[in-house]
Amino acid sequence: MKTFQLKPKDIVKKWYIIDAEKIVLGRLSTEVASILRGKNKPAFTPHLDCGDNVIVLNVAKVAFNGDMKAKMYHRYSGYPGGLRSTNLEDMLKNYPERVIMSAVKGMLPKNKLGRQLLTNLRVYKDEVHEHAAQTPEKIEIKG
Repeated sequence: MKTFQLKPKDIVKKWYIIDAEKIVLGRLSTEVASILRGKNKPAFTPHLDCGDNVIVLNVAKVAFNGDMKAKMYHRYSGYPGGLRSTNLEDMLKNYPERVIMSAVKGMLPKNKLGRQLLTNLRVYKDEVHEHAAQTPEKIEIKG
C-alpha cells in the first residue's frame, strides 16, 4: 500500500473566521495552528502548505488562565542593553494582535514552512475586517 502524498496543484484553500471573544488563548491558538497547518484535513501532507487561511476577530476580548503579570514577552533590538520586556496585561492593552500571533507562531514548525504558514493568519482587534470578498466560513470553538 502506498502512502498518499498531496501534490501542490491539488491543494484547495478555504477561508475561516473565528470570533475570539471569551475563548482561552491556548485553546484558540492550538485550533488556529491546526487549521493553518492543515491537520484538520484528511489529505494532510507535513511538508506542504495544505492548510487554510484564518481570520481571528475580537482578540482584545480573549480570555486567559493564570496570572497575567507573570507571563512576559521579550524582544531584543540587537544592540547592547536593547532587551525590552512587557507583561501580558500591558501587551494585551497596547498590542492585542501580537499576543495571538506569538501564541500561534510558537505552535507552528520552526522552519520555512512555519514562516509561510504564518502569512495565512489575519488577526484583528475588533469585528471589522476586510476579507468579506473571500466569503469565510465561521468556526465555533468551545471553551
